[in-house]
Amino acid sequence: MVLDGEAMCFTNGMHDFNKLWSNCFDDTVRLCAFDLLELNGEDYRGKPLAERKKRLAKLLARRRDGIEYVEHLEGDGGRIFEHACKLGLEGIVSKRLDLPYRPGPSKSWLKVKNPKHPAMMRIQEAFERERMG
Repeated sequence: MVLDGEAMCFTNGMHDFNKLWSNCFDDTVRLCAFDLLELNGEDYRGKPLAERKKRLAKLLARRRDGIEYVEHLEGDGGRIFEHACKLGLEGIVSKRLDLPYRPGPSKSWLKVKNPKHPAMMRIQEAFERERMG
């Protein structure tokens, strides 16, 4: 199978983005899978996200080898983002359930990053250093 996901380190059930920068925490890294792109040679990218996620959930329900299924949340995107920020998450990705997979930037999905997350702080610090010359 080919999955779309993100590697994350976990401490006490919460992800810790900063630990990805150190090899000392490799035993806590898990793949958080949020999309199924291919299975047994069958290309799933043309199928709607709802169908891809349903199949992925069934596949990962039986697995316990460092891969976790990421649920799809429906609701007010602003409220979900606000809650994600309060949890210290890097941000959220919003995708339409009725559309096929589209790699790269697209009108069918949107990534919104938490401006107070350490990853964004590092980007901002690097930008400031570059600007100051």
